Amino acid sequence: MHAANVSPEEIARFDKLASRWWDPDGESRPLHDLNPVRLGYVAARMDLRGARVADVGCGGGLLSEALARQGAYVTGIDLGEKVIQIAKLHLHESALQVDYRLQSSAELAAAEAGAFDAVCCMELIEHVPDPVALVADLAAMVKPGGRVFMSTLNRTPAAFGAAILGAEYVMRMLPRGTHHYAQFLKPSELGRLLRQAGLELEDVSGLGYNPITRKAWIGRMTAVNYLLSARKPA
Repeated sequence: MHAANVSPEEIARFDKLASRWWDPDGESRPLHDLNPVRLGYVAARMDLRGARVADVGCGGGLLSEALARQGAYVTGIDLGEKVIQIAKLHLHESALQVDYRLQSSAELAAAEAGAFDAVCCMELIEHVPDPVALVADLAAMVKPGGRVFMSTLNRTPAAFGAAILGAEYVMRMLPRGTHHYAQFLKPSELGRLLRQAGLELEDVSGLGYNPITRKAWIGRMTAVNYLLSARKPA
């Protein structure tokens, strides 16, 4: 797999959001609301103190910084030049340490195979042309006994209604065209990709979000967003 498992349109779309990435009331508002819940999901399943964690598709660094604040040594990678610049700039404000790189998942997997205690890949797989290759990269990065954490959107009418019609068209929380329904993966499909890459699925949980109250939570309903945890056998 070569280094370009990426759509130029997707990179351009997220680079456009870069300047306001850290504005909790800007276009990245849902990411700010979901971030503490995602961090909690990871922290409940592993000790982050001193752990080496890769954040694949790190964007402007919301989750990377949150992981670093818990004591993890974080490597954040993205192919959006502007979002990586924003992530690096924000470290001056937060005084945290994160190793940000303009790098593809394939490049990191090749350079640091089996190097990470955990790999996080949140809301990225629905934006890449080759999900199989991405999952293989994540599996290659993580060390035996380590974990891969992912979040994405289910391919259901509920997800279409919430993520596309609701968020992009009705509430205009996200730019139109952010999501493509055909690229959403059901938990069973993503679970199969993880197993094919040699990982064992440990948990699938629903990620609930109310954009009116801006509350997010972990629950049983996986119809819209879901999180999962998989382990590489020791």
